[in-house]
Amino acid sequence: MKLVVRVKLLPTPEQTVALEATLRACNDAASRLSIRAFESGRTSRAALQALAYADLKARGLSAQPALHVLRKVADAYTAPRANLKAGNLGRRGSKRYGRATGKAVVFRPDAAQPFDDRCLSWQLDERTVSIWTTSGRMKGLAFTGQGEQLAMLTAYRKGESDLLCRDGRWYLVATCEIPEGARNTDPDGFVGVDLGIVNIATTSTGIRHSGRRLNRRRKADRRLRAKLERKGTKSARRRAKRHAGKEARRARDINHKISKRIVAEAQRTDRGIALEDLTGIRERVRLRKPQRVTLHSWSFRQLGTFIAYKAQRAGVPVVYVDPAYTSRECSRCHHVDRRNRPSQAVFVCQACGFVEHADLNSSHNIAARGWWTWVRGAESQVPALTLTA
Repeated sequence: MKLVVRVKLLPTPEQTVALEATLRACNDAASRLSIRAFESGRTSRAALQALAYADLKARGLSAQPALHVLRKVADAYTAPRANLKAGNLGRRGSKRYGRATGKAVVFRPDAAQPFDDRCLSWQLDERTVSIWTTSGRMKGLAFTGQGEQLAMLTAYRKGESDLLCRDGRWYLVATCEIPEGARNTDPDGFVGVDLGIVNIATTSTGIRHSGRRLNRRRKADRRLRAKLERKGTKSARRRAKRHAGKEARRARDINHKISKRIVAEAQRTDRGIALEDLTGIRERVRLRKPQRVTLHSWSFRQLGTFIAYKAQRAGVPVVYVDPAYTSRECSRCHHVDRRNRPSQAVFVCQACGFVEHADLNSSHNIAARGWWTWVRGAESQVPALTLTA
């Protein structure tokens, strides 16, 4: 399985200037090529190489960086093309479809740029890297990271690394091929995981991970952002920039901790994990405007992905089940009724009278569906993951 490890670069002022010029040159070339590709309708890698490889070389890019620019542009059009084909961006002729197809992809000046082993080499013992720049090969570029990250780099690094700049700080994101644990092919049942907003995750074993504290912090962050945007002064913009990403980092840290506990519990009890397939939930669900903010700031996908890759690494099987009516179905008699949910937290079956916490009842249904999915031989195939360790 694939994981990514992010290490922080420690460039000197002269090295910083060279790195900035390199990212600017690569992303400017990518944006120009993207516009040409959009206007000509030729967005495949082969078509782009025939269209602009010589031009990229003439702009000062070496062979390998030029090929990476070509691939970056081609990949930028792959996902939108697939979403258009699947109908995820509206019907042909709709405003949403027009917005998605009406302009070329443009890259930020500091967008990440991939490097392979031909233009980036690691000296792990010295904690330095040698990297191609537009002003020549740069050697002795220092980096730092946590001990666990550096050990993972030493043992498992393989493939490309991405150079990126965030808020004036420089990073390299390296791909690592991590061996999976011995796979459990005969699980003793499944731990059902119900993902939510009030409770971030509820397991069928009765453990609830509350999201009230996180939601209060998110609400406070949104109020602060709105206040700083209204103020609009230079100091307000500076403060807003300092807080940018703070909420995402906090949520990521919480999701890592929750996913680690869920996987450890499943591994300890020799069980698999059953998750709801929530693909496209933001497009399917219709909510009032105040509720939309909460839904769209809900990092359920990240938590589900963290659980999946940690489980894959530990050899714990993961299955995805249909989420339809898991919150309305009685886990005892399986009667489905809208009235079974008199409130957000309470489940009362109208048929058999079973009373349970609503999220716990849903997790039992997910666990049962996970077992039947496994029995039918429809085990989910978790894709190769590229996540920050």
